[in-house]
Amino acid sequence: MTGVLGLTLSGCAGFLVPAGEGEPEPTPSGSWAVHADKLPTPFPSGSVVLPDRPPAQSPTPARTAPRADCPSSGVVVDMGQVEAALGHRAVGLTLTNCGDKPYRVHGYPSVRALDEAGDPLPVPVNPGSSYMGTDRGPKEAVLKPGQTARSLLAWVSTPTGGDLVEGDALEIAPAPGLEARTFPLEGSDVRLLDELNMTAWRTDPV
Repeated sequence: MTGVLGLTLSGCAGFLVPAGEGEPEPTPSGSWAVHADKLPTPFPSGSVVLPDRPPAQSPTPARTAPRADCPSSGVVVDMGQVEAALGHRAVGLTLTNCGDKPYRVHGYPSVRALDEAGDPLPVPVNPGSSYMGTDRGPKEAVLKPGQTARSLLAWVSTPTGGDLVEGDALEIAPAPGLEARTFPLEGSDVRLLDELNMTAWRTDPV
């Protein structure tokens, strides 16, 4: 017995085999066979695999549709609500590029006071500051389609302001020679006019 153990131990370095080696490997079934050369490449931990998609297209900027009342010049004026303060009156004017091309603006609006028949009244119109706003002078700007410039129109509506004329409407154009629009003056407290003072068209707040 001792001789047998000695023989076995003396040859262990050359004959110890891990469990399972030396035995024939089981042949996988055809439906589950895996080939090492066809295994998918592993992805780094934490990565997310997404299906291939076409590159995203940059959104096309929406074009501003021209206004239905846009004149041939491509610019249109609007008048806001008349505001009052201590006998003074003021109203904001806007000049909007309603066309599809850039428009260069520089200067003052063209304004006239009209009577009930639509005829001009002898009301002076002055570019410059007033009690209601400061005129910082013209500053050239290029309005892209849809962009707006602003002006402030002011006057005095109390007898202490001097000789007053009662007007029924204001005729306003972006500049002399361009298409004008007529805006009625509603309410007796705003229809009395001494003189009109206006600030230059500006793209920054007036």
